[in-house]
Amino acid sequence: MIYHHNRFTFKTTATAPQREEALASLRNQGESIDAVVRYVVGRDIGGEFEYGAVFVLEGLDGYWEYLMAPSHAHTDRIGLPLLESFVSYDTTDSDDPDIAHKIADLHARRYAGDPALTKLVADLPSYTGSSAPTPTSRTSPPRPTSADRPAVGPKAVHDSD
Repeated sequence: MIYHHNRFTFKTTATAPQREEALASLRNQGESIDAVVRYVVGRDIGGEFEYGAVFVLEGLDGYWEYLMAPSHAHTDRIGLPLLESFVSYDTTDSDDPDIAHKIADLHARRYAGDPALTKLVADLPSYTGSSAPTPTSRTSPPRPTSADRPAVGPKAVHDSD
């Protein structure tokens, strides 16, 4: 399983309706993308970010389906321009020593096929994470997984702001 995490803070210029639309779009990803096993979208507690979203995916094929889904592209188009800071990362229970590189390759393929997305991400005031739209992007080393497997609930787990 791969847990794809997103943490973000909106720009102060983002209106309440824009924020709601972006959060609703993230929730729609969780509901509409078949590869998403479970998800949560809600307030980020105990960190420097306002909101977070986690999408649970079964393997690399599911990750690719998630990345390429029209609902994901929609969230990128309406949400990324509203963000002040954004971080994405992945947690996995995979024993594959190359999983970080394989995930980075999926992101690189997506960016290579979508110059508009690449520009949206490059224009973010602050972005760090599991992939960046440049050939020199670095991925974080795999995190320990056997002792720290996250607990998950039913697919439609989400906070209602």
